[in-house]
Amino acid sequence: MLLFFIVAIISAILQFYVSVNYSMADYLPEDTPSTVGKEVIEKEFDESVPNTRVMVYDVSIQEALSYKEKFASIEGVTNVTWLDDAIDITTPIEMADSDTVEDYYKDGTALFSLTIRDGEEVKATDAIYEIIGEENAMDGEALDNAVSQKMAGAESLNAALLLIPIIIIILILSTTSWAEPIFFLTAIGISVLINMGLNIFIGEISFVTQSVAPVLQLAVSLDYAIFLLHSFSDYRNKTEDPHEAMQLAMKRSFPAIAASASTTFFGFMALSLMNFEIGADLGINLVKGILLSFISVMVFLPAFTLLFYTWIDKTKHKALLPKPKGIAKPILKLKYPVVLLVFLVIVPAFLAQGQTNFIYGIGEHPESTRAGKDSAKIEEAFGEYAPMVLLVPKGDLAKEEILVQELENLDGVTSILSYVNRVSAAIPPEFLDDSITENFFSENFSRLILHTNTGTEGDMAFSLVEKIKETAQQYYGEEIHLVGESASLYDIKHTVEKDNKLVNFLTVATIALVLLITFKSISFPVVLLLTIQVAVWVNLSIPYFTDTSLVYVGYLIISTVQLAATVDYAILLTEDYRNNRKEMGAIQAIHKSMDEKIYSITVSALILSLVGFILSYTSSNPIVSSIGLLLGRGTLLSFAMVICFLPAMLVIFDKWINKMSWKRDVYTEDASN
Repeated sequence: MLLFFIVAIISAILQFYVSVNYSMADYLPEDTPSTVGKEVIEKEFDESVPNTRVMVYDVSIQEALSYKEKFASIEGVTNVTWLDDAIDITTPIEMADSDTVEDYYKDGTALFSLTIRDGEEVKATDAIYEIIGEENAMDGEALDNAVSQKMAGAESLNAALLLIPIIIIILILSTTSWAEPIFFLTAIGISVLINMGLNIFIGEISFVTQSVAPVLQLAVSLDYAIFLLHSFSDYRNKTEDPHEAMQLAMKRSFPAIAASASTTFFGFMALSLMNFEIGADLGINLVKGILLSFISVMVFLPAFTLLFYTWIDKTKHKALLPKPKGIAKPILKLKYPVVLLVFLVIVPAFLAQGQTNFIYGIGEHPESTRAGKDSAKIEEAFGEYAPMVLLVPKGDLAKEEILVQELENLDGVTSILSYVNRVSAAIPPEFLDDSITENFFSENFSRLILHTNTGTEGDMAFSLVEKIKETAQQYYGEEIHLVGESASLYDIKHTVEKDNKLVNFLTVATIALVLLITFKSISFPVVLLLTIQVAVWVNLSIPYFTDTSLVYVGYLIISTVQLAATVDYAILLTEDYRNNRKEMGAIQAIHKSMDEKIYSITVSALILSLVGFILSYTSSNPIVSSIGLLLGRGTLLSFAMVICFLPAMLVIFDKWINKMSWKRDVYTEDASN
């Protein structure tokens, strides 16, 4: 016990030194085009793509130039682009192309494009806010990252402060000792702290992992501690020796805890095989968490309990909530309508969950936040904007000029900043000062900055990415590189769509294997997986029927997490039913199992669903909020399926289940008696 406490304290300190990555694009595979392009542009030009827009109202040309100088002097800002980079402002702007001018300056309002260095987003955006004040606006990918960095730690703390008291209340209501909840939370809390501290050896975790993994580990593995202590309490009534009672409790609860941990372990292991490494990052952390929770419950909790079990004895109280009885009777009366309804829902739910309008980025900030309000202001004044940088081989200015003309004619491209249209293809770069040419040329590439109005993602944005690549490849083949948020999200889309098939298959296959070994039956795994998988499909189809967009990362993660985390409810009920079925008919067995297990399943489902809803409520990050909402809603759907659909299936298909089970010893009377 002392060893666990020491390691937990060290881990609690170490977790403050684990760096957190807030950029989704960094989790793309290294060989994706946008990742390769980003490395090339940073190597060739010492800077990346413009990632921030700053809008300043009521300024003259000279005042705007003064603002540009202030922005350029900020530490972390590597480049600032404005109207003077696109046209010669020493001549009247009325003589310039109006479309080009209005990309930067309209009705006395100036719009600047800034590039902020990775890792310095918070410091740089804070400095920009100091310069522009409350009345002006800023948006962009760098601001998104800065907001996420500021909010993640505070929101995780808020979620914990809200969640832990609620869990304690639920556990107090569901136990007969005031001290038992402390034992449960201590065992799992220590494993959570150790898991967070061990991330120091990984070096870096994603913002999704930081926000989701600790509370998810707590909610999913709390059952292990409850199983063990409930068994210990039962054996305390049979033997006076606490050590013997604990030995018997460990032996009895080990199979149930191991089966529960195994299904969750393999489900999360499937996440760790994602090519889009934000899923792999979360999966690895949850796999570590499940293993540590299992070890803590089987090693730390017995030692802790044997030292302090008298606390449990001294704080005994009567059950505060009556355990429900006879709940199976009304459910089984509706068994045929319930099964028919579920089978009618399966196909539309499965089809709809794949047709939802997906968001592949971080999504929009709530309108109640300054970031959300600023984004709306800029979009209203200048429209949607998604800058991209196209690198083409240096050397042939005539070819580059033709390419620029073709790109300018593409729908969605509002203007292009390049040497051939800012200076002239007729003037050799060697005749000009480096201060003029360095923005357009590196040793190997010419740089074209494209301004587009399609937004960062969606059908129009992704179609434009494809058209730009196709057009450039007609002239330069595969030697081009396209970089920008739209290009990254395009790659994320194609990466996670491939991941979806692999992860879902592996999750179902590995959990099916665990169930096959656990129940020594083909029929039980089919019934259990069908029960939870239908709940997953219904959960993920709701955004389609409500015509709301869904963050794809949340969709991908929850399709695995919901199945892995809630199949335990079905296992718990089915395992008890299988044992009771040896001594009685199917209907009597399901009545007895429902009476015995509904309380435990309800408590577990209530805790997990609250974890999800609290994450959704406390997080301003659209990805984390989406995962929370899907988890909370999905848990309740899984719970409903386990208490309504699963009992009906076990009774209706009892004979078929018996025939498909290996060496199953069942009560031989007709199942209807």
